[in-house]
Amino acid sequence: MIDQSSRDRIRALVRDVLDKAVSSEAAPSVSSSSPAGRFIDAAPQNSESAAPVTRDESSKVIITEVDVRGLEPGAVLRIAEGARLTPLAADIIREKKIELERRVPRRGSQTSRIIAVGADHGGFRMKEELKEFLGDAGHRVHDFGTSSEDAVDYPDFAHVVARAVADGTVDVGIIIDGAGVGSAITANKVPGVRAAACYSVAVARNSREHNDANVLSLGSKTITSREMREIVEAWLATNISEDRHRKRVSKIEAIERQYQR
Repeated sequence: MIDQSSRDRIRALVRDVLDKAVSSEAAPSVSSSSPAGRFIDAAPQNSESAAPVTRDESSKVIITEVDVRGLEPGAVLRIAEGARLTPLAADIIREKKIELERRVPRRGSQTSRIIAVGADHGGFRMKEELKEFLGDAGHRVHDFGTSSEDAVDYPDFAHVVARAVADGTVDVGIIIDGAGVGSAITANKVPGVRAAACYSVAVARNSREHNDANVLSLGSKTITSREMREIVEAWLATNISEDRHRKRVSKIEAIERQYQR
């Protein structure tokens, strides 16, 4: 079992990375009364509002109370398709019955996610390529390291990515080491994480459709950059689809609970 001091260090690292990411995008600070880095999807919403837009905040990825303060009840706020609300902003929107209009990019609708990435020294170069690929696809990336090809230990980075997924501060995680196996094993020690080491598009799709994997583990020495992009694209585009698969995932979760204290 992980002692309390280790848990505190991991939480502090997650908060630090998320805070730096928000600052680098020049987004307003999240209310100190809310857990750092926690955002929620916007609701209510309407992608084709008949009412004129009162305020346009579609250039921002995070909508805070500052962005909605001063709006009259029933106002229409335009936001980006993948934008998220801080809890206080969501409360104000509900109280004032503010209507949200999602701006859909010209290239068409896409599902934008907050994705945690991490790698050891063997996966560093591929991680840097991955970050650019995810950013170009419209996703928001939180990089938990490493920051060079200097030798490090893969469990440290797989653990912190897995913890961010389990805590709900990100939507999914992608971790990279030489083979992808060690990081997957590490991530699966964190309750709530279902990490899959994938070496092909078919396996990536299966891990999502059948197992509802929320962490993808890649081996930089087993796949090419092109294969990495294809695997990641397929993994992110696939969701669990049938009740029979959900029932089996529920059994995985039930087994996990038997060993939690």
